[in-house]
Amino acid sequence: MPQCVSGGTQTVGLALGSGSARGWAHIGVIKALNEAGIEIQCVAGSSIGSIVGAALALDKIQNLEAFARQLNWKQIVSFLDVVFPRSGLIDGEKVTNFFRSHMQDIKIEDIPLPYCAVATNLTMGRECILNKGDLIEAIRASISVPGIFTPVKKDNGYLVDGGLVNPVPVSAVRGLGADFIIAVDLSHDLFNKDPEPEQIAPPQATEIEPPNLAKWKIAQDLADRVREFSSPALSQMRQWIQKDPGPNIFDVLTTSINIMEAQITAVRLAMDPPDLLIQPKLGHIRFMEYHKADQAIAEGYKEAKAQLKRSGLIDY
Repeated sequence: MPQCVSGGTQTVGLALGSGSARGWAHIGVIKALNEAGIEIQCVAGSSIGSIVGAALALDKIQNLEAFARQLNWKQIVSFLDVVFPRSGLIDGEKVTNFFRSHMQDIKIEDIPLPYCAVATNLTMGRECILNKGDLIEAIRASISVPGIFTPVKKDNGYLVDGGLVNPVPVSAVRGLGADFIIAVDLSHDLFNKDPEPEQIAPPQATEIEPPNLAKWKIAQDLADRVREFSSPALSQMRQWIQKDPGPNIFDVLTTSINIMEAQITAVRLAMDPPDLLIQPKLGHIRFMEYHKADQAIAEGYKEAKAQLKRSGLIDY
């Protein structure tokens, strides 16, 4: 596979972490790096980071930003092809078709900027670095959140989300030849914090909710926003998530994965620290809130600027 080349200076690599909808912050980080005159010479991405990383490698980051900023709930729901009770709630074919219609049908080894996506091999129980073969298939594997998306069959195994084993792929971008690594961690601000005011519903005179129920509203928010749209899949989804007022299957899966990824990230970053770590404050953006791109991009840009200034890489 292609390696980063430095031309006599340090080779700068970018490790883009997992984090579902919070991943739009990567776009803001890349914008800040560009403004600072920092040339990224290779990129590795895990989960949502694999999407943004591919857009960067293909010089389509502006296209991705334009798409992200105009996303609304109706468009988000249109990507959900529910297939429960198979090996995931969402088949992912619509997402795959969308990628193929908006990205080049290209092999990873033919991308000019060295790139890899990180996935998890369920069969082998270990990290899988996708550095060759079909780009769209690699992205589809890397974003396959267990229990949400069906796994991707590859060779004799099944691949799922790279965040299970390497949420911030510092080691992967180092494997591409980088010797100065900038990493973006999207998970450090998720827990041990008070919910923002918008996450707490105002009290109703006729209904009293159990304490802290608001934090379990990930899927309920989705149900509320798609009620006006009609399809068999959405009807089935509403039945699942409205039966019980407690944490539903989406909440349990996504919150559990967030906890796991935050713990793994902390350990891996301590063992293999990047040269520059950017940690946008994104705890207020939940799993499916891809329509909050403006907020995520702005926070990524802001935090990247702050870290660049603290590190002395920029003086403004």
